[in-house]
Amino acid sequence: MKLSHNIMLNTDSYKVSMAPQYPLGTTNVFSYIAARGGKFTFTQFVGLQMFIKEYLLVQITKEDINIAEEILTAHGEPFDRSMWDYIVEVHNGYLPVVIKAVPEGTVVPVGNALVTIENTDPKCHGLTTWLETPLLRAVWYPTTVSTQSKYIKNILQEYLEKSGDPTTIGFKLHDFGARGVSSMESAGIGGAAHLVNFMGTDTITGVLYAREYYNAGIAGFSIPAAEHSTITSWGRAGELNAYSNMVTQFGKPGGLVAVVSDSYNIYEACKMWSTGALKQQVIDSGATVVIRPDSGDPVEVMPKMIQILSEGFGYTTNDKGFKVLNNVRMIWGDGINPLSIQSILRTMVDLLGWSADNFAFGMGGALLQGIDRDTQKWAMKCSSACINGEWVDVYKDPITDSGKKSLKGRVKLWTNSGGEFATSVQAPTGWSDKGIGGWVDAMKTVYQNGALFNEIAFEEVRANSNK
Repeated sequence: MKLSHNIMLNTDSYKVSMAPQYPLGTTNVFSYIAARGGKFTFTQFVGLQMFIKEYLLVQITKEDINIAEEILTAHGEPFDRSMWDYIVEVHNGYLPVVIKAVPEGTVVPVGNALVTIENTDPKCHGLTTWLETPLLRAVWYPTTVSTQSKYIKNILQEYLEKSGDPTTIGFKLHDFGARGVSSMESAGIGGAAHLVNFMGTDTITGVLYAREYYNAGIAGFSIPAAEHSTITSWGRAGELNAYSNMVTQFGKPGGLVAVVSDSYNIYEACKMWSTGALKQQVIDSGATVVIRPDSGDPVEVMPKMIQILSEGFGYTTNDKGFKVLNNVRMIWGDGINPLSIQSILRTMVDLLGWSADNFAFGMGGALLQGIDRDTQKWAMKCSSACINGEWVDVYKDPITDSGKKSLKGRVKLWTNSGGEFATSVQAPTGWSDKGIGGWVDAMKTVYQNGALFNEIAFEEVRANSNK
């Protein structure tokens, strides 16, 4: 086993000393994971199955224990190998815990439990807290990426419903984030999380992770695109020829090709595209050229660009009364975030009357790396323990921060026929003035004692996200 996959070493140092800190007679520890608040009012749960397949379906061996003992003892922690020897001898090297979670893709208001974990063998109560670090990380990162992606999707959907074709939503936010993350693993996990909501990506690793961990086919797609070096290598005098070459190489009937066009003067470049032989070449190719500016203030730059392009290529007015460019489109990929997207669409759609069909967005570091655990105030907390045969509430309630008050008891996430959620030990009784009842447990067992349960396919995750 790789050291990175040794679950005994995949934790915070202090967790090694946790088990004997619980009261004598503790046999079971129950914890939950929740987003307590933060930037978005909801969470779109994604990513747990990747962690389970990669780390929890791997058997622990005596050799793994020997290595962990050597490293952790030298590290300064009091490693007690007895629990781990027991897991190998009695449980065949698989962790005796049960993990339950809401189905991936589900959108849930913040403040609710999304995952619960509890040991299934009373001799292994230390496992629950030992797993906090890897389990919380496995949840908060992809779920926060997916949540931000979903939030942006809602913005784009609103503008498409108002001004254009909503069926094109899948390709309106393109993932440019592979180079901006801290590791290939982050690119894969975050990239796959984004693909729950969209189908456009340049993060190949995200496509691979969706394929490997969720049995997806090809979950994301891209198109040929230029970068500054391939344009500027022609020299400033050869700029038009560089653009023409892109159409020659990749301009196919019904296809798309993206060309960055701000290497020198974006407005002069738009004139090149909109006039003369290059304009005719674009038209004759049958392709749609997506022109990409990559600098400046988009609210200032894009209106000037679209004016030039519309004068050259012309436009039609759709049945919603908004203008749609002929032959060309625009994609903005510099400094994109939810606020900048809203600002751009407000200007281009609401003020200038251009359909959202004309625009796509590329988002890089802000999509996959511009979030952290505090974006949604994630936490995993113990809420109940069985001590001397009696379950007791475990919680904190600091007077200095009421927002960190934790839940009590062996909580569940409940949902009803109206699609609403509530977190509590018992199902809610009755339901307001809506007359909605039928509360059921929204969580399903996803891991228990070395086995994966309720495996979910990527298309199911996507379907859940649209409910």
